[in-house]
Amino acid sequence: MFLPDFAPSAHTNLRAISTRRLLRPLKFVLPGLFVAASAAQIHSQSSPVLLDSMSTELHRAFTSLGKQGDEKQPPPYFLSYSVRDNDGVFVMAQYGALARSAATHERMADVQVRIGDPKLDNTHGDHRASAVNSLQLPLGDDHQALSRTLWLATNAGYASALDNYLRVQTESQVRAKEEDTSPDFSQEQPQTAIGTPALKIAIDRAAWEKRVTALSRVFREFPDVYQNAAILSVTNTTNYFVSSEGSKIVTPNVAVRLMILAVTKADDGMDLFRAQTFEAETPDGLPSQDKLEAAVRDLGKSLEALRKAPVTEPFNGPAILSGRAAAVFFHEVLGHRLEGQRQRGDEEGQTFTKELNKDILPSFLSVSDDPTISSFKGTWLSGTYAYDDEGQKARRVDLIQDGVLKTFLMSRLPIASLSESNGHGRAQSGRVPTGRQGNLIVTSTKTETDADLRKQLIEEAKKQNKPFGLYFEDISSGFAVTTRSSPQAFQVIPLVVYRVYVDGRPDELVRGVSIVGTPLAAMKRIVATGDKPEVFNGECGAESGSIPVSAVAPAMLVSEMETQRQPQGTARPPILPIPSATGGTK
Repeated sequence: MFLPDFAPSAHTNLRAISTRRLLRPLKFVLPGLFVAASAAQIHSQSSPVLLDSMSTELHRAFTSLGKQGDEKQPPPYFLSYSVRDNDGVFVMAQYGALARSAATHERMADVQVRIGDPKLDNTHGDHRASAVNSLQLPLGDDHQALSRTLWLATNAGYASALDNYLRVQTESQVRAKEEDTSPDFSQEQPQTAIGTPALKIAIDRAAWEKRVTALSRVFREFPDVYQNAAILSVTNTTNYFVSSEGSKIVTPNVAVRLMILAVTKADDGMDLFRAQTFEAETPDGLPSQDKLEAAVRDLGKSLEALRKAPVTEPFNGPAILSGRAAAVFFHEVLGHRLEGQRQRGDEEGQTFTKELNKDILPSFLSVSDDPTISSFKGTWLSGTYAYDDEGQKARRVDLIQDGVLKTFLMSRLPIASLSESNGHGRAQSGRVPTGRQGNLIVTSTKTETDADLRKQLIEEAKKQNKPFGLYFEDISSGFAVTTRSSPQAFQVIPLVVYRVYVDGRPDELVRGVSIVGTPLAAMKRIVATGDKPEVFNGECGAESGSIPVSAVAPAMLVSEMETQRQPQGTARPPILPIPSATGGTK
């Protein structure tokens, strides 16, 4: 699910923001947008103290733990240290005034301990979280301080792993045989890639404070925009990874993201919001101030129009998803169900587990996930990385070719049909990596111009005796349910939706629309695509935490799309009039 605010039961939310939350005082935590740094953006000298401390302490721990001859304290068969060294700048403005400006620097260490053997270890089944213990590391290059912190985290991690390994052994004696008896950890070749750390952030913070404040001030032109924020997040991150298998990796990443948010409420109580983001490799790569202010103004106009738009009724008929909307749709409806861990476990719905080498999409569609590319036609991609969070080299994975399912997104958790990682084990700090999406890319061999796609929409609506079809221009979020204890369904929340009338009336903006359905049916109803792929960047939340992702897709014509009404809301608009620019009311 794509979102900064992630609900653990959901799966992805391309930068979804809860309007209910936004109508409270705004507090944002925005994870960085990670893209591979170029040679010009990294230090000419490496900083070996942290890496040496990690390697030395890992070797000492791995060769010492469990060597006391106590059968109740077996040695680990795998140990890894992963450190994210984050250097960041955060600037936020609200209501046309600076709200926060800060420079940050932190190091977080994840210690992964596995006891038993790859076939059965302490992470089995519901115990996956027992593999990782996290602790904040000192910022300086003090070898003793770093080593002692890693020692403390390792001891805590080992104790947790011991406790859970005992539980796993007990449970394996009393539970029924599992459907998938694959091992708990795959055997992989160690990787070595020692880059140089990312540069310290060089930014004119005072200048950007003025720019961000000016962007937020534009919303003063729109009195019905009750809350707004303009947020600049710049993050330079160096990822360090060492393991008992011999892997040793240092990779730099940089991130620049400018997010604009605006919130209002319709007269009937419905919460409404719009958001737009801009990404680049450096702050200088962001659009000019004039273009940004124009985008903010368009956002304000859009919200004012949405307040006056009629609320839609439930609908089942033809629809077009714009490229951005289709990207979110594919991420939610298909992408999560192609993650490897969803193919094993008694609680998983396993929608596509038995569908390898079978048609699951129309033959004109193919889907890949390629974290090795950093941009698509000039747009930066959030889901780029060189090595995943298990120290495996990132790779392009062709998931679906000409409609036929070929493979899944794999971490080091094997499944019955696949025993090796394909470089998609990802997690935020403090979580165990699982198979996750990076840059999901949908391609088509059956493309139409926008005008022809619109004609086909109207023809399809006439064929179904519908007065209109729907056009989904922008989507904020979505979630997918993949567990078998719940319906195998999805929900996607559009922001901008139009009725396209068959009798030639102008398109009509509507609000309160929520797309719902089941994946197998939805995928088969795509009848044509546009010829202009678009990018949606965001944050995806799932069991291994919130990670940056991208999705790329052309517009899609769907013969049948089901929608329902969103919650109406119970709170009325503000009773006290908004202050005017002169201090009175307006």
